Amino acid sequence: MIEWIVVAGIIAVIVYGITIYNYLVRDRQRTRAGWSDIEVQLKRRHDLIPKLVDAVKQYAAYEQATLDQVTALRNQADDTLGVEQQGQLENGISRGLLSIFALQEAYPELKANQSFLQLQADISSVEADIQHARRYYNGAVRNLNTRIESFPDLFIARLFNYRPAQYFEFEEIQP
Repeated sequence: MIEWIVVAGIIAVIVYGITIYNYLVRDRQRTRAGWSDIEVQLKRRHDLIPKLVDAVKQYAAYEQATLDQVTALRNQADDTLGVEQQGQLENGISRGLLSIFALQEAYPELKANQSFLQLQADISSVEADIQHARRYYNGAVRNLNTRIESFPDLFIARLFNYRPAQYFEFEEIQP
């Protein structure tokens, strides 16, 4: 009789360990999927930047330093390695885009340019999509990190070398 209780206890512990492991895998996959969604939106944003720079160049030739800075950051962002570094570069791009959008006040003909206005609307849409993807990703990171740090899940997480994921910090711009 005692043997059956011990066997049942061992089976319960194994089933519980498998369940925790599966939750960790699920949360890690959600985090990866969330980051993939962010990368897609950032790629869309990066694809719009050269078009925006070209549209502004026609009107604001002496603002070349701002345009070059945004272009350089965009090119650098394509080669980043981590979430934190990506966030820092994207925040630099956001500040540069705000500077570009501020140029329309100094150039009324730019404000009336349909191509510029369409690009501005497209970037605004992409910015909203980035924010949605960022919220999903950060929620997935929160769930994974909570599970990794919670008792008794932390034992399984440590056993399988799970590490906390980084949040994606990103400044929202309003063109």
